[in-house]
Amino acid sequence: MQFKRSDFPAGFQFGAATSSYQIEGHAYGGAGKTHWDSFAATPGNVVRAENGDIGCDHYHLYEQDLDLVAAAGFDCYRFSTSWARVLPTGRGTPNPEGLDFYDRLTDAMLERGLKPCATLYHWELPSPLADLGGWRNRDIAGWFADFTETIMGRIGDRMYSVAPINEPWCVGWLSHFLGHHAPGLRDVRATARAMHHVLLAHGSAIQTMRGLGMENLGAVFNMEWATPVDQTPQATQAAALYDGYYNRFFLEGVFKGRYPDNVMEGLGPHMPDGWQDDFDTIGSQVDWCGINYYTRKMLAPNDGPWPGHHEVPGPLPKTQMGWEIYPQGLRDFLIRTAQEYTGELPLYVTENGMANDDHLVDDVVNDQARIDYLSSHVAAVKEAIAAGVPLRGYMVWSLMDNYEWALGYEKRFGLVHVDFETLRRTPKASYMALKSALSG
Repeated sequence: MQFKRSDFPAGFQFGAATSSYQIEGHAYGGAGKTHWDSFAATPGNVVRAENGDIGCDHYHLYEQDLDLVAAAGFDCYRFSTSWARVLPTGRGTPNPEGLDFYDRLTDAMLERGLKPCATLYHWELPSPLADLGGWRNRDIAGWFADFTETIMGRIGDRMYSVAPINEPWCVGWLSHFLGHHAPGLRDVRATARAMHHVLLAHGSAIQTMRGLGMENLGAVFNMEWATPVDQTPQATQAAALYDGYYNRFFLEGVFKGRYPDNVMEGLGPHMPDGWQDDFDTIGSQVDWCGINYYTRKMLAPNDGPWPGHHEVPGPLPKTQMGWEIYPQGLRDFLIRTAQEYTGELPLYVTENGMANDDHLVDDVVNDQARIDYLSSHVAAVKEAIAAGVPLRGYMVWSLMDNYEWALGYEKRFGLVHVDFETLRRTPKASYMALKSALSG
């Protein structure tokens, strides 16, 4: 790595991130069915129809996984809780095994000197709530607040930080407009409702946690830099619209109490009744803002219906996901977010990493490409700090190879290699390089 811990301000936090459905093993411990289980069981949705039943069996192997987090020298562990593990039907009677698991997991972090950084929801909606319309149904804000009270009533006293929902764009647009994630819809009306209700649920959860006396609560947004394919007005407008519904919609909802005009040209006619009255809840005060960043997209206009544009391949080197490697976008997002939205509010990079075609050879994974990726993005982070951004931490996605949603188990983002047949963990060269950097 082309950096060391001492390059950063005192108190700067380094961490590794995971999510519940991707690693825990959803078939264990009394968890209820989720819309991901049914999405994966539908032919054509997921590579090889793979699901999260076993994941990395973190449910049973969490202690050795947390040993790896601690041994690398990380300060924080960003994890998520499973709604269906805690409340198998989404509402009603909690699952004691689920609550006990997160209790044990929290204590195991603290025993290793790790700060628990929780995300309440990372996409595993209980099936009975999906049957009621899921994120299309306004009532989900109340259901989510009740879940928040149940899980944080149990472990909230020991959390370092909490964010309600990981990547609202994925919950809203990717899942309801593009159909790539559960519930797999391609419906602009469903999208408008999901985009709004996910923010209403976020604000409702923040208010619930404030009621529990909790502090250090935040919001986490995924961002992709939008670049026009050329300098024509049409391409510039296409990129601005992509930026609008991908990045600005959620930031403006939370921090400015409005939605971008160019996005509302398309979504406005499909919004739920009374949406304009929800911004007091959506804008509930947060203590920090997290940014998940991986890539940029190049946009070209077309003659199709709104949004009337499409992505085109860019010229830069790409990861195993086909995503361009563009660290400048991370620096620019951090600067823009601070200048235009959050001011002096602490910022965190809550996810950053790459999928790579990793192979275990003689018990070694030489993932130099990941070392280079992380080094270049940490350099961008340092540039943002130098520009005055109040950045307080950086977290790598992901601790270990895991279930990569519709892409099954074939895309490897981990610092730690997982053999999905034996579940054996092997730290990669990137893990060892980070461990060395964090000791310096």
